[in-house]
Amino acid sequence: MFPFNVRVYGILINEKEEVLISDERTENVSFTKFPGGGLEYGEGLLEALIREYQEECAFDIDVVKHIYTTDFYEKSSFNDSQIISIYYQVKNTSTIQIRTTTKAFDFDLDQKVEDNKRQSFRWVPLHTLSIEDLTFKTDQIAWLEFLKTIK
Repeated sequence: MFPFNVRVYGILINEKEEVLISDERTENVSFTKFPGGGLEYGEGLLEALIREYQEECAFDIDVVKHIYTTDFYEKSSFNDSQIISIYYQVKNTSTIQIRTTTKAFDFDLDQKVEDNKRQSFRWVPLHTLSIEDLTFKTDQIAWLEFLKTIK
């Protein structure tokens, strides 16, 4: 049996034309990605994405459109599973009140830490976010695909 790890992520652009990204550190590994996470058994993709945004960001979203689905082999950076990632453009439907920063990996050290995982969020101007700012190949390709949709 081959283990698959299905991931779902949302690309959110605010009214200032900035994109929301997440800086995370877990198990002494640091990475930058779009908000989102793993599909749980029994969930649909959109349901999982909405749940992930509520859990990570504490606000509600609507899914606008599909952007990209992984079409190549990608091994997980954390285990032996094969990653399948699906990306959607999303918009917030409730007020965004999360702490954001302009500095990468600027964690709130007073924040309660779960599973030794730290997370902080940044708004990055749409036209300055480059693929080098994103850690994972799947995020990089999804970002390039997203940029094609707004030109």
